[in-house]
Amino acid sequence: MSKAGRLVVLVSGSGTNLQALLDASADPSYGARVVAVGADREGIEGLVRATKAGVPTFVEKLGDYATRADWDRAIAAKIATYEPDLVVAAGFMKILGAPTLDAFPVLNTHPALLPSFPGAHGVRDALAHGVKVTGCTVMLADEGIDTGPIVAQEAVPVLPGDDEAALHERIKTVERRLLVENVGRMAREGWTVSGRHVRIGNQSGGEST
Repeated sequence: MSKAGRLVVLVSGSGTNLQALLDASADPSYGARVVAVGADREGIEGLVRATKAGVPTFVEKLGDYATRADWDRAIAAKIATYEPDLVVAAGFMKILGAPTLDAFPVLNTHPALLPSFPGAHGVRDALAHGVKVTGCTVMLADEGIDTGPIVAQEAVPVLPGDDEAALHERIKTVERRLLVENVGRMAREGWTVSGRHVRIGNQSGGEST
């Protein structure tokens, strides 16, 4: 059973999910701490948040490498220097390749109830489809796009008059809490994966939290 005491968090933007993890990990009872923050671009708020918290940072820009495979190997090697138990893609806008996915468990979030509405526009697609309920998903990443085993999900109602921005903000609030809760549980209780079922601690296989 894996444990998630050391976290490397990957960001591409404002880092609000990162901040939630930094705040939670300030309590020793949380069971996990952020040991490094990586990004695919410079000058983003997520890196500023890490620096303010005294957490080491690194940047691996895709454009600095001749091929995507070179970048995949480079970011995996940089992550490995921090010896993480779990990598958290917190608003990270690049798909991680096999060098990272084969070496570390990677946790990701998505603003829809997978397997519905995967991809970059989950909120927009859900609204366009006319659903009455959407939500967010925490999952372990695999080589696909939002196709990995689901760790947890929570529903968010679509309200009359919702536009993409308003709905996404409500989803983000739930997403931050769900991510923090499940990273903490994975750190304290451990987890196992059997097929597509993720079991945290004594939780029965296939249930959401």
